[in-house]
Amino acid sequence: MTKRFAGVQALKGVDLQVVPGEVHCVMGQNGAGKSTLIKTLSGVHLPDSGSIHWEGREIIIGGPTAALDLGIATMYQELDVVDGLTVAENIFLGHERATGGVLHVKQSNAVARTLLERLGHGRLSPTTEVGSLSAANKQIVSLARALSRDTRLIIMDEPSAILDSGEVSNLFRVVRELTAQGIAVVYISHRLEEIRQIGDRISVIKDGRSTASGLSALDTPKAELIRLMTGRDIENVFPERKPVPADASVVLEVEDLELYGQFERVSFSVRAGEILGFAGLVGSKRSEILETIYGARKASSGSVTVQGRSLRAGSVSSAVDAGIGLSPEERKVQGLILDEPIFKNVTLSTFERFARAGYLDERAERDAARQQIAALELRPADPDRPARTLSGGNQQKILLARWLVHGTPVLLLDEPTRGVDVGARTEIYALIRRLAADGTAIIVVSSEIEEVLGLADTVLVIDDGRVLTQSEASDLDEHAVLDLVMKGSAA
Repeated sequence: MTKRFAGVQALKGVDLQVVPGEVHCVMGQNGAGKSTLIKTLSGVHLPDSGSIHWEGREIIIGGPTAALDLGIATMYQELDVVDGLTVAENIFLGHERATGGVLHVKQSNAVARTLLERLGHGRLSPTTEVGSLSAANKQIVSLARALSRDTRLIIMDEPSAILDSGEVSNLFRVVRELTAQGIAVVYISHRLEEIRQIGDRISVIKDGRSTASGLSALDTPKAELIRLMTGRDIENVFPERKPVPADASVVLEVEDLELYGQFERVSFSVRAGEILGFAGLVGSKRSEILETIYGARKASSGSVTVQGRSLRAGSVSSAVDAGIGLSPEERKVQGLILDEPIFKNVTLSTFERFARAGYLDERAERDAARQQIAALELRPADPDRPARTLSGGNQQKILLARWLVHGTPVLLLDEPTRGVDVGARTEIYALIRRLAADGTAIIVVSSEIEEVLGLADTVLVIDDGRVLTQSEASDLDEHAVLDLVMKGSAA
C-alpha cells in the first residue's frame, strides 16, 4: 500500500494480513502512517498503489459507507459521537431503524440496550444524551455502533487511551468474545504491555514502511518492538529520578480545597523542582482538582496559593498571572487552536509581551517560538505550520512551549502522553524532568499508574474525590495503588 499527500509520502509500502478471529496489533510512532493506513482501509482515502483483498477477492473501498457495507467498522481515537443525540441515536447513526421515514424509537432503544449489555455496560440508558457521558462511556457507545452492523473486521485506534484499568479489562473481555465469534480485530496501541495482553500478532510501521509483519505478540521481546518502531534502542523509558533539594521552597500550596459534588478537603503542597503525581482511576476527579486549581472551575471552599499569593477562586486569569500553566487532558479541544500556526499557539498566553502600539509583533512571536521549538526538538521545526498537522507528541510539546515562553513556576499536566508513541513519550518524560530540574513545580495526572510512579517524586492516590494517601513514589507500586483504590480507604 502506498499513499501520497501534497508532497508527503505517508505510506511507502505497507503490508498487513489479518485472519478471522485474531487480534492483529499495528504499532508505530506518531507519523509512521498508522492513521493513513486506517483511513485507507475505512474508505476515507484511496491508495495510490497496492491492493486490498477482502475475503479472497480484490476490492476497491470507495468510501466509508462502502467499508461499512463490506463489514469493516472503525473506531477512531478521536471520539466520533454526536453530543446532542441520545445513546441509541448515536449507535444507529447513518443506518437508522425506520419505515417510510418514521423512526422506530422503541425498537432502536431495545436493540441498543442489548448491545450495551453485551459490552458489559447495561447500566447505560439508550435514552441518555451522549453529551452528558464521560469520555470512557462515549467510547463504549462508539464500540456499540460498530457492533450494530454485520461487522467482520473492527479497527480500533487507541481504544484504551481514555479508559481506566477496569474499563480496559472489560474492553479486552469484549474483544475476546468478538474474536471467539470469528470477528477480526485490528488493534492500534502505544502500550506495549497492553499489546502482549490482547494481541495475537503484531505488524510494525516506521516512516510509512512495514518493518515487521505478523510477529508473535507473546514471543517478540519488548526491546525488539521498540527498535522496529524507532530504529534505535531505548534502554530506560523514565529518566533517572534526582532528589528534590531539602531546602527547596514551597511554590504551590492547596489547603482544604473543595468543589461541591466533585471532591472534598484536598490539601497538599509542591516544592520547587518537585513532581507531584495524582494516581487513580478514570472518574476519580483528578482532572477536576487540576481545573479548580487553574480557576477553570470555581471552588466551593479552600484556598490555592502560589509563592505566597492567594488566587481568586474561579479565575483563570488570576492563576495565569500568578504563574500557573495547564496542559489539559483533551489538548486538541481544550489546549490548541488547531488551524492556527505553531507560533500563535506557543504565544497564546503571552500576547501582551509581543504587543507594539496596539499591534502584535509577529516577528517577535516567531522568534520566541523558534527558541522553544529548538529547545524542545519539536518536529517539523516550522513555526508557521498549522498545529493540526503535527503528531500527538509534538502537539504536546507546543503546550509545554507555551508555558516555557510564559515562564510559569507551576505546571499542571493532565494526561501528557495520551496518544503518544513510545519514542515521543521518552522525550516528553525527559522534558518534564528537565523542567523540574530547573525549579518548576509540576503536577502530573495520568491514568497509567506506571507513568505516575515513574515520573513523580511524591504521589497522591485519589478515589472519588478523596485523597486516600500521600506517599513517596519509591514507596509505592502499581499493585499497592490499585489495592488502595479498590478498598477505597485511606492508608
